[in-house]
Parts: sequence; structure tokens; C-alpha cells
Amino acid sequence: MSPFLVLLCLVLLPVPAAASAASQAAAAPRAAPTPRIQLSAQEAGKGGTLTVTGSGWRPGTLLTLLICGQNMIGGTNACANGDGRAVTTGPDGSFRKDLPVAEPPKPCPCVVHAATVTGAPATADVPFTVAGHPVAPLPRAETGGRLSVLAPPRLEGSSGLLTWFGAPAQRRLVVTVGNVGATPAEDPVFEVGTSHGVFAPQWEERQWQGTVPAGRKQRIELPVELPAGAHGDYLVSLKYGGKVLAEQPWGVGRPWGVTLFWILLCVVVPAAVFRIGMAVVDRVRPRPGAARTKGRPWGRAVLPRAPRRAAAAGRHRGARAPAPRTAEPAPADGDAAAPLPWFTPDTAPSASTAPPTDPPTSKGSP
Repeated sequence: MSPFLVLLCLVLLPVPAAASAASQAAAAPRAAPTPRIQLSAQEAGKGGTLTVTGSGWRPGTLLTLLICGQNMIGGTNACANGDGRAVTTGPDGSFRKDLPVAEPPKPCPCVVHAATVTGAPATADVPFTVAGHPVAPLPRAETGGRLSVLAPPRLEGSSGLLTWFGAPAQRRLVVTVGNVGATPAEDPVFEVGTSHGVFAPQWEERQWQGTVPAGRKQRIELPVELPAGAHGDYLVSLKYGGKVLAEQPWGVGRPWGVTLFWILLCVVVPAAVFRIGMAVVDRVRPRPGAARTKGRPWGRAVLPRAPRRAAAAGRHRGARAPAPRTAEPAPADGDAAAPLPWFTPDTAPSASTAPPTDPPTSKGSP
């Protein structure tokens, strides 16, 4: 009996271990199947019908079926959205749907794109050729994320006293952007442009230090500066990746301090020149009492000479010329206020009037 018992034990020992392994495998969750689709044809022309079969999707899930160009690099903008179809998966996660063949807005290579509408996102793409549709090389893949503006931009900051005198006006352009791409945008480089009137914007690069994760939004501040003395209505533009994201008007006041400076300059400079000229004139003009010419002091009046014709007539007649009037004494050399020797009409000498003569003397008189 002992050999038989030993053999029986050896046969029955692996049974619990096998049962334990089977129970663990049953308890482990089953891996979720991968969503996939299959096409009834790999090529069809516009106006035809294509049958799409899917499996591995979640049960009772709503899906959309689209024909897209450029391998759907640009998102649904590259798809024929107007000719798409919607389908709901069955209990086993499978479906079957007829899709009309349409030309997408972008050239091929094309794909048939299936994506969930509700619940956890899931997609599947299968290459497909639209007969007669243009084919072009795929565009270069974008790097650095795809940013879009989520809120209207605004300008923050104020002008100081120096701006009133023509200093450059400065502001901060604040904008909230979101990354709608699949990759994060690290240290994105923006272009900020300012334009005045009908002139084109003057673009300057501004790098923002930071990272905008994919599917997230971020508040970004960029400095904006105008030229010295700028005033009027300006337009501030923000560009990223060659696309203008936002525009914000900016009204800049006139620097009245510069106008005031020029007004004061036009008043002060002529006044200073006038004062300097008066000082020079006062410096070089002769002083009272100084000799005007050699032998004739300045300020001494010059008496008028007697008419030569009257004196000659008196000598010819043998008469004695009247004594000239005694002129008023000339003022002293230092007296600048002495009056000039003016004559009145009754005392002024006349050349036409003969000087008075002495009465004739009798004979024998001395």
C-alpha cells in the first residue's frame, strides 16, 4: 500500500497550484481592445459609397466618420465635414456604416477618420484614396504648440511725467492664450507690432519665458514701446507663427510739454539777445565829460558865427558893426544837462537887415 499512496500523492499535489493560477487569471481584468476600422475599398471616386466596419470600441458609443485630406494634420478643418456620418456602436463595440465619398478641402494623402463624440476620447484612421482628387506633399509639422487667444487683450500701465515732455510711451500687452496643439509651447517667441494711421505695423520680436502645456491656457505679458514724441491713435498687434492673434487700439496723448518748451524758447531767446545787445551798446557808448575830439570837449555848445555878408557890408560903408550879443556861458564839461543856445525869432540875426549905423557927425566935432 505504501507505493500506491506515494504515487497518489504525487498525482494530486499539482492540482491546487493549477487551480490557484486559473483563479488568478480569471480575476485579472481583461485588457481593453484597441479601436480599429476597416474599409470595403481602398480607393473610390467622388459620389461613390464606402462601407466602414469597426470593432474594439466601447459599447453604445457615438462615433463620427469623416474623409480628411493631408492625413488630418490640420484637424477637422481638412475634412469633408458636410458629408460625414454618425454611428453608434453595438453591445460588442462593433459597427457597420456606409459613408459617401467626398473630396476634402485639402489635397491627399487622405484618410478615413473615426472618433468618439462622448466619453473618453478614442480615434482611428485608415488611409484612403479619393480618385481624381489632387495630391500634394504633407506640410511641415508644426513645433512649439498651436496658440490661440482666449480672452480680449488689454494694455496695462500708465505714462509718467517724462512722457509729457516727449519720452517714449510704454505699456504691457496682457493676453490669455491657450495651447490647442498636441505639444507644449516652450519659451514661445511672439511678434508685437505698432501701426499708426495707414502705415504698416513695425514688428519686433518678444520672447516669453515659460511653457504653455498642451490643452492649457496661460496669461502672457509683453512690453510695448512707441517712438519718442509719438502721439495719436495707434494699433498694437500680436502675431505668433505668422498669424495675427489679436489687435488692441491705443490712444496716445500729445506731449504738451514739448510745445510749452518751444514757446518758452521763442520768448526767452529773443529777450536774452535783446539784453545782450543793450549791454553791448551801454558798454561802447561814450560817457558824459569824455573828449569827443581833440581840443573840443563833448557837451560844450558851439556858438553860431555871424553872417559874413553882413560883416562885409558894414566894413564897406565904413560903419561900425554892432556888438554881437553875448552868448550864454557854455556849461561845464561835466554838466550834460546845460541848455543849448537857441534863439528866439525877434533876436535871431538876419542877413537881409542892415546893421544900424551911427548918426552923422557935424563938421568940427571931435
